[in-house]
Amino acid sequence: MKERIIPVKNILPGSIAEEAGIEAGDMILSINGEKIRDIFDYQFLITNENLMVEILKQDGEVWEIEIEKDEYEDLGIEFENMMLDDAKSCNNKCIFCFIDQLPKGMRDTLYFKDDDSRLSFFMGNYVTLTNMSFDDIDRIIKYKMSPINVSVHTTNPDLRVFMLKNKKAGDVVTKIKRLIDGGIEVNCQIVLCRDINDEEELDRTINELGYLYPGVKSISVVPVGITKYRDGLTSLEPYDSESSLKVINQVEAWQKKFKEQFGSRVVYIADEFYIMAGKDIPDYEEYEDFPQIENGVGLIAQLKKEFEEALEQLDSEFECEGKKHNTAKDSSLKKEMRNISIATGVSPYSYIKEMAGVLENRFKNININVYKIENNFFGKNVTVTGLLTGQDLIEQLKNKELGDELLISRSMLKAGEDILLDDYSVTDLEQKLKVKITVVDNDGKDFIVKVLGKVL
Repeated sequence: MKERIIPVKNILPGSIAEEAGIEAGDMILSINGEKIRDIFDYQFLITNENLMVEILKQDGEVWEIEIEKDEYEDLGIEFENMMLDDAKSCNNKCIFCFIDQLPKGMRDTLYFKDDDSRLSFFMGNYVTLTNMSFDDIDRIIKYKMSPINVSVHTTNPDLRVFMLKNKKAGDVVTKIKRLIDGGIEVNCQIVLCRDINDEEELDRTINELGYLYPGVKSISVVPVGITKYRDGLTSLEPYDSESSLKVINQVEAWQKKFKEQFGSRVVYIADEFYIMAGKDIPDYEEYEDFPQIENGVGLIAQLKKEFEEALEQLDSEFECEGKKHNTAKDSSLKKEMRNISIATGVSPYSYIKEMAGVLENRFKNININVYKIENNFFGKNVTVTGLLTGQDLIEQLKNKELGDELLISRSMLKAGEDILLDDYSVTDLEQKLKVKITVVDNDGKDFIVKVLGKVL
């Protein structure tokens, strides 16, 4: 990684940097005589109480600024790029890679394959460690970049080389052990491919990773995502009800063993397996501290728990209001009928439908139509809500009764924007469907708030 001259984008008002005379447009040359390669060099260096910051001003003058501050106190400098350099791209050719299954013509950013440990630390992304040397591993340990999320898939070296199509992929367990020995906590992911890394191979992987607990804090088992755009790629068979149930029984046996030995289940099963198997999602408590919630593990259990807690809060508010005003439970809602609709993916449909039914039964002036949207864009094997596109929403809802408002999940949108995967915006959807669209956070309380049109 090359040393860099780092441009300053912005200085926070009242910050140490502002008091020191550092300005937007200045360049950071070094801190305490050391050049900066990326954000972790910068953050590590500024933890010191005494700093010598070398700055290249916009007029070409070089300043050496002495700064005294509290340990770990931030300087108040913002950069154009959070990483301070480009993210590392993936050098694997995984047989299950979802990006390789995207159709042409989508926005360029969707085709970038990141495999950067820094994004794992900052954003929770999963990395394979194949583009990392042991020097890179030691740098993670030095900077205490914990936790790190690792896509393992299998601990069988030969099988992992095959699955990732990378001859350097076989040493993942050695690298994980090095991280753990250095005090780094690791969360592991297994993307399960039917008849490839399941059954006996899954037992081997769970066994080898599970007994690294607590260094390996958690393991998730998720089904491979298969789109209809797999021409020329390795043949993969989707999981069905019977094979999903087999996976659940296999992993739950490991959960029982680890729970007895470690006091933790360690390994967790993605919601999709339970839904495909037609089996009830485990209780909220069985996900412990939800270590893999961002990986779709426990989302339904968490949503249901939040929904139930928000209902209790609502009942409490109504009880207080009823005593004060001697009114019915639904008195705080508008008297006129509220007609809304909800669009959701195939996987969570029954749970969303159930929650909507609870609210309809409790509040008689609300009518809710819940629509199951099939993923024609990627193919019927893709069932999660977050991968629905604008064109599928438009095509499947255009002749439906949508009422006064259509609710969609924020998981459908690009982070921080109102753009779906196929570049349709929320405004585009509103114009095409001729209905107001409200975005709902992935939260049970926000679901109730948006359905009722009432702030809790």
